[in-house]
Amino acid sequence: MKTRYLLIAVFAFLLQDAASEGKRWWSHVEFLADDGLEGRNVGTPGYEKAAAYVEAQFKDIGLTPGGGSGYRQPVKLESRTLVPDQSKLSLVRDGEEEPIALGQEATLTPRGELDGAIEASMVFVGYGVSIPEANWDDLAGLDLRGKIAVYVAAPPPANVSDNVRSHVSSAGERWAVLKKAGAIGSATFPNPTPPTAQTDPPATPPAGRGPGQAPQPSIVLADRDLQEQAGQAVAITVTRQGVARFLAGSGHSVEELSQLVAAKKPLPRFELKGTLRAHAALKRTSLDSENVVGIHEGSDPRLKNEYVVMSAHLDHVGVGRPVNGDAIYNGAMDDASGVASMIEIARLLKTSGAKTKRSILFIAVTAEERGLLGSKYFAARPTVPLDHVVADVNLDMFLPLFPLKVIEVQGLAESSLGESVRAAAKALGVEVQTDREPDENRFIRSDQYSFIRRGVPALAFKFGYEAGSADEKTRRDWVRDVYHKPNDDLKQPIDVEAAAKFNRVILGLLERVANDEKRPTWNDTSFFRRFAK
Repeated sequence: MKTRYLLIAVFAFLLQDAASEGKRWWSHVEFLADDGLEGRNVGTPGYEKAAAYVEAQFKDIGLTPGGGSGYRQPVKLESRTLVPDQSKLSLVRDGEEEPIALGQEATLTPRGELDGAIEASMVFVGYGVSIPEANWDDLAGLDLRGKIAVYVAAPPPANVSDNVRSHVSSAGERWAVLKKAGAIGSATFPNPTPPTAQTDPPATPPAGRGPGQAPQPSIVLADRDLQEQAGQAVAITVTRQGVARFLAGSGHSVEELSQLVAAKKPLPRFELKGTLRAHAALKRTSLDSENVVGIHEGSDPRLKNEYVVMSAHLDHVGVGRPVNGDAIYNGAMDDASGVASMIEIARLLKTSGAKTKRSILFIAVTAEERGLLGSKYFAARPTVPLDHVVADVNLDMFLPLFPLKVIEVQGLAESSLGESVRAAAKALGVEVQTDREPDENRFIRSDQYSFIRRGVPALAFKFGYEAGSADEKTRRDWVRDVYHKPNDDLKQPIDVEAAAKFNRVILGLLERVANDEKRPTWNDTSFFRRFAK
């Protein structure tokens, strides 16, 4: 009976405070997604305004500075841009040089380190992945020394979980495998399986290069030891129009590869005819950015030096290609919403007087849109001992577009955190579901992945839905029409009370993990258990 009355009191409290808590949450979104911040791109005054705002909020709440010296953790970045009139690609066959139309048939990307000229033969390596556990190795028996590896940017049809398939298909993991096999560069063919209306668009900046446009910069961590693409002389993205040019004379066709990918079958491996000749001039510029870190200190002398991390990315993609006359990509849901929730959850912890046994470290990370760079830097150069970090709870574009009845949890089955989030959601009458669209690789597409690769159990979240429901249509329509577009702004309809309820679920999760005597652990069946230290 006592438990029943406690639950009634909790729900009464939420009904009373959801509106005011939602308004406070929205006020942070309003500041961070205002036109005056111009999309919070890294290295811009808009991002600095956003960082200063989060720092001021952390100070006002009373969080302890966690950036190493103050609330800021400096993150040095390098911007790389190709000089257009000094960047060329061509195929050399039978002594004849065939120019490749940049932007139309292929793009030479500044992720590669080429600053000069290079010529190398090419080998098609299927999906370009190696998964020993599944007896899958696209590189077995191939000699890639001094060559350019060409692969299809599609997940391999290996007998592994969706999260594992996503992991091995990431650019960093693919390059690690190719580099180990001796490759000096890579060229990617697009996934020939056409996207459906049900899937997310690719996570690319809105002002990506196309015919007639200036090349866009690539941003990397300045610390070469942390550059996943280090050693890649040439990085090329081939367009659908250009694939046939690269395959010419090989005995294989676009149609053949497309049919095999669509049927989820292995791909052939073969030498491409001729060599690839590339010339590039690379302009490098240093950028300074920062993660913003605050700590809610634990109260238990035995556990206060252990940390539950809550992360959300502060950056977005800035000013880009105009859509209906609007060129500012405000990023209200992606991810001002997550940073706003982080601020509000930290405030709720303080105002409630909650005493957690472990400390909770809140971090607004930079350069997520550029490849999870801020979280990669923190996970590699943490301001607290990494072996004292027990979990990461990451918020990125959780989409409070309708009432919260179901929460979608990415990584639900990977660690003991799954049971913790089930309990936290149940306490507020919220159901839990796994990722409804695992092919979209969300488990590796946001900042939780940086912690996962360092052995830290992690979760990420979206508002869930019942299959075939109006909520499902609302979310899919948002992804199609708003994601990475200027209309992810303050004029879109948002359920602020649902956001407040979501914040309470995440708060409950953080408290459970911070107060549990046992550290979270990877499940025995999880592929990611291998990263645990």
